[in-house]
Amino acid sequence: MKSDIHPKWYIDAQIICACGNMFKVGSTKPQIKVEVCHKCHPFFTGEMKFLDTLGRVEKFQKRQKEAAVTLKILKEKKKKKAEEATLKRQPKTLREMLLGS
Repeated sequence: MKSDIHPKWYIDAQIICACGNMFKVGSTKPQIKVEVCHKCHPFFTGEMKFLDTLGRVEKFQKRQKEAAVTLKILKEKKKKKAEEATLKRQPKTLREMLLGS
């Protein structure tokens, strides 16, 4: 193995969670900040809650609302187009058929 190519190893690297929990592990960084740990993760605590990182839930809900509005507009356009198509299919008068227009 080559020497001096590996990063420095910190035996007592400190992990700090957003909930305030701190614990030590071995790592190549002296301090690591995390959003979720074993003390606050819903799987381990048994609680049902959303883990909203950077507003992802709100972004998703916003896109759902926009999609519903777009779908409504598209349905209205499709209905209008279908109505126009039925108007065009009406039979021509005898005079129109004979004149070829």
